Amino acid sequence: MAVEVTELGYVTLGVSNLAAWEEYASQVLALEVRPGEDEKTRYLRMDYWHHRIKLVENPADDLLVMGLRLAGVLEFREMADRLKAAGVDVRIGSHEEAEARHVLEVMFLADPNGFAIELFHGPLVQYDLPFHPGRRMHGGFKTAGGGFGHMMLNRRAGFEELHAFYSLLGMRGGVEYKIAIPGMPEKVELMFLHCNTRQHTLAFGEPSEKTINHLMFEVERLEDVGLTQDIVRLAQLPVILEPGSHSNDHNFSFYFKNPSGFMNEIGWGGRAPTGQSEFYQRDTYGHTPIFENMKGFMVPA
Repeated sequence: MAVEVTELGYVTLGVSNLAAWEEYASQVLALEVRPGEDEKTRYLRMDYWHHRIKLVENPADDLLVMGLRLAGVLEFREMADRLKAAGVDVRIGSHEEAEARHVLEVMFLADPNGFAIELFHGPLVQYDLPFHPGRRMHGGFKTAGGGFGHMMLNRRAGFEELHAFYSLLGMRGGVEYKIAIPGMPEKVELMFLHCNTRQHTLAFGEPSEKTINHLMFEVERLEDVGLTQDIVRLAQLPVILEPGSHSNDHNFSFYFKNPSGFMNEIGWGGRAPTGQSEFYQRDTYGHTPIFENMKGFMVPA
């Protein structure tokens, strides 16, 4: 069996307002907030894992690290050898560094954009500590088999370079959208990569100063998309894309800003990868952009 990353396991976010994120994570996203090692860190849970998101008080208001999972010890060793043979700068983490991330082993590297990656195996799974949402939910988060969600990043490197690198990690995919966005001189091309039953785990959009475009969570019940929409409206959070359905993953979802200024997407009903390449010029329906909330963020100010 080919060695490949199996899921988006965790991310570390640098946030300037930790208190605002605690409130937002629990009362809007319905995540469970747990104490960190000190007053400047918090952990966010959405299933039995120790955490899926680590918040670190940091002025970046951006992604600091993405953690991609490998199946086990053998896969970890083989991936390290493969990356080193390809000329990728890889450092195997110490026991203490793995312990700090609540995993058995970790290695450190960067993608062609310069974005920090931690490849790991053996996350701490706490079946003795059931997930407790920060607010009421109709169901839970869909994480089994597909990781905790997907993430779109704002690329700095070209698609060919990114495709070559992520192919080393065992990810598949390519450009799936060529879409016209008002204010942009040419159609925007978006690349999507998958590694499991989720239609995509990583995506890459237009270059931008901020690393992350959005972080998506998939819920088990449609009602939780509607409930989140009501909560977002009552909290008067800026909505970026109204509810709609994507052509590629078929998720019914909507997008809104978080306290760090990038987006979260809440979705339901995603399909698995088709295994063959195709592209789209628009979504199935909906996802109407709220242009006044996009200025200076996704379109020119």
